Amino acid sequence: MFRKITSYFTKTELVLWSLSTVFIIISFIAFDRENFLTLAASLIGVTSLIFNARGNPFGQLLMVIFSILYGIISYSFAYYGEMITYLGMTGPMALFALISWLRNPYKGRKSEVAVNLLKGKEIVFMVILTAIVTVIFYYILRYFNTANIIPGTVSVTTSFAAVYLTFRRSAYFALAYAANDIVLIILWILAAMHDISYISVIICFVVFLINDLYGFISWQKMSERQRSGY
Repeated sequence: MFRKITSYFTKTELVLWSLSTVFIIISFIAFDRENFLTLAASLIGVTSLIFNARGNPFGQLLMVIFSILYGIISYSFAYYGEMITYLGMTGPMALFALISWLRNPYKGRKSEVAVNLLKGKEIVFMVILTAIVTVIFYYILRYFNTANIIPGTVSVTTSFAAVYLTFRRSAYFALAYAANDIVLIILWILAAMHDISYISVIICFVVFLINDLYGFISWQKMSERQRSGY
């Protein structure tokens, strides 16, 4: 089993995942030591990203689990926008993405999804739909007196774009998630000003940012390889 896993991932991916988990565990020991749910969510999240970078549907299954755990964590700091976004949008969309990826394997390979190239009309549709979702969620967040509502609303925008692109199997989903990571880093820095234990969450999303950028590079290479027929 261990040999299959190590042979499936490249050395770069194994090093990236290993360093990511080490940083997450060290930050948990240094700044938290209590919220094991945060630790579990972080480790599951970073593992999902390394599978997503390979276009493996298993990554989406892990993302569903991460969304549930992160929604609970967000509730603890009254980040209702994050809670609603991940439990009501990111999680369900990750489930739809899982189904989409399983239904669209590349040359029958269940461990690799076929990369899709979005056309102009669909991009326009996505932008309009994202704007509508953003406006709706802004008023929902305002109703619940959500903490730090502006960055929270921006997080909804980047999250929806990310899950839509993931569902449509576009390589740019990783860039959208990277943008979302930056917003979340800002959100949790604001939270850490009140509770230092949230520094572990900040480090988690810094790690996610690095992994998402790698994921975009990986999908670009995967897209080129698939277009050449390999």
